[in-house]
Amino acid sequence: QVQLVESGGGLVQPGGSLRLSCAASGRGLGLYAMGWYRQAPGKQRELVATITKGGITNYVDSVRGRFTISRDNAKNTVYLQMNSLKPGDTAVYFCNAQRVGGSYWGQGTQVTVSS
Repeated sequence: QVQLVESGGGLVQPGGSLRLSCAASGRGLGLYAMGWYRQAPGKQRELVATITKGGITNYVDSVRGRFTISRDNAKNTVYLQMNSLKPGDTAVYFCNAQRVGGSYWGQGTQVTVSS
């Protein structure tokens, strides 16, 4: 089992940047495929980006070229660098760790993009 804690959210103006972090405790993060999801008010949770244990990344079309997911297994941390933020990126962002037999979520961190 792994416990996840997100941080780094906040209020940013359109065009700005934020870096989210997801710190894991318990089992080593290297055992898991990792993902960032987001949920805006009144909408379903959606996948934003994923990174495999081997470091292969994938992104939803709406963030490709603006967001970068990365992982540092030695630090048990996954990151989401978000650039050129838009009001439509406003949501609670969640970290997910997944492997056979288990899927784990953090509590989320709020990102608000507004002028």
